[in-house]
Amino acid sequence: MSSAIEQIPVPTIDGAASSLGAHAGKVRLVVNVASKCGLTPQYEALEALYRRFKDRGFEVLAFPANQFGGQEPGTEAEIKDFCSTTYDVTFPMFSKIVVKGEGIHPLYASLIAAQPAARSLPGSDFRQKLIGYGVQPGEANEVLWNFEKFLVDRDGNVVERFAPDVPPDAEIVVAAVERLLG
Repeated sequence: MSSAIEQIPVPTIDGAASSLGAHAGKVRLVVNVASKCGLTPQYEALEALYRRFKDRGFEVLAFPANQFGGQEPGTEAEIKDFCSTTYDVTFPMFSKIVVKGEGIHPLYASLIAAQPAARSLPGSDFRQKLIGYGVQPGEANEVLWNFEKFLVDRDGNVVERFAPDVPPDAEIVVAAVERLLG
């Protein structure tokens, strides 16, 4: 039986009908991504993490969003081309999505409801960094910026959330993935 979050429809980057349930039984790292962000190089670490663990039942699921500084302005075709040619991305990607505020996609509303707070690295305060750049972040439970990560277990439970500046290869991410893979 799939969880409620796994039943929420989300089209792939090619426009095909899909959902997190299409990856049921796997550990999933759900990430809102952008092609023109200072954090965009995280694609490299996301791909490395995916390749390291995919044979054990792990997926990275990328959701482009253009809500943070207009850093994902391209079409789905442009985004897919950028990711494959620049970072050799092979993990599943989805169509652009709204991840906070008015029009938030039900998937992200559910992810946030399940994990309202993101873990950060010791000594890091990404919210304060954004404020220092003149960005006014939203509510504390909202997605803060591009590359925020939600970890979903094999049963569809949202078990972890990581701040945007926590790299995919950070020990707290890798350890959480390994723990869920068993």
